[in-house]
Amino acid sequence: MPRRLIGVFLLGALLALAQSTLSLEQLTELIRSSLKLKQSDKEVAAYLRKQKLSFALGDVAIEEFQGLGAGSRTIEALRELQKASRGLPPPPPPKAAPPPTQPAEPPPSPEEQKQIIQKARAEALDYSKRLPDFLCLQLTRRYVDPTGLELDWFKYDEIKARVTYFEQKEDYKVISVNEQLTNRSFEALGGASSTGEFGSMLAQLFAPETAAEFQWDRHSVLRGRKVYVFRFRVPQRRSQWHISYGQRHEREIISGYKGQVYIDKESGMVLRISAVTDEIPSDFPINEARTALDYDFAKIADREYLLPLHATVRMREAKLLTRNEVEFRLYRKFTAEASIAFDQEAKDAKPEEKPPAQEPPED
Repeated sequence: MPRRLIGVFLLGALLALAQSTLSLEQLTELIRSSLKLKQSDKEVAAYLRKQKLSFALGDVAIEEFQGLGAGSRTIEALRELQKASRGLPPPPPPKAAPPPTQPAEPPPSPEEQKQIIQKARAEALDYSKRLPDFLCLQLTRRYVDPTGLELDWFKYDEIKARVTYFEQKEDYKVISVNEQLTNRSFEALGGASSTGEFGSMLAQLFAPETAAEFQWDRHSVLRGRKVYVFRFRVPQRRSQWHISYGQRHEREIISGYKGQVYIDKESGMVLRISAVTDEIPSDFPINEARTALDYDFAKIADREYLLPLHATVRMREAKLLTRNEVEFRLYRKFTAEASIAFDQEAKDAKPEEKPPAQEPPED
């Protein structure tokens, strides 16, 4: 089937919906179908921009679409729909699922769960050592919502930075802000920022001294890969999640956190971590922080490595909400010559570019 065509199944669904608003169920089916048919990110986004919703679209639903593999343009279109749907009623609760035609897959035994976590721990602690020296582009779009309602987001800047990973250490060099070249550092730019996507977050969660508490959650599928999903919690006394406030880090705390980790059934490697702060002191200006980090396979020098694909970082300070959407692109082997050419290529990278290709999800 030519990629420029929508396909019979998806086209029929679009025509049926053309004269009406979309429900959450219809929107979900549209996203899933477009991914299965490998419809281009550009075409899906263009279609969504012509639609209206019958419900208020929330952040959780958008993050779920992102986890399924929706592209960057599709996510931007969904953010526009989210803003336009402000004030509409929330989506109705999902309908009861029909009885399964075959028995649901049982959870692993307690011993098997322990082995899954042990393998994921070994992979996570060895992760940084296996990575080659490389360069990549980090594209960060930063949004704010002064209302605190998670519906009225507006974009206030876009930052391109060169990430150098050399001898297991990360270095960040800002290239441009809103397409204007700059020599300022992330700290000098102010606002919310994050680091640690290239192994630190994994290592801290699975470090023996952290002693994270893991509990079985469910079987699932993420970007076409079958995964085990575990809930986890790390108390403040064993946490290494540092949260700073102020341009000069006038205040800094260590917060406990909890969340979910998605472990690839085939490789035993972590494909996604989502976490939210726990036990933040009541007098600290930041009330809550959330992060979700997705990994996928990308080539460096003709070899595939599991590398950061996308991260979302959200913070709340009273009514002020901030959200960073971070994409990682243009992975290549690090050399002195490559770094010189890379800055020009990264500067010319278009904001609309898709993140690394992802496989469509499975039902």
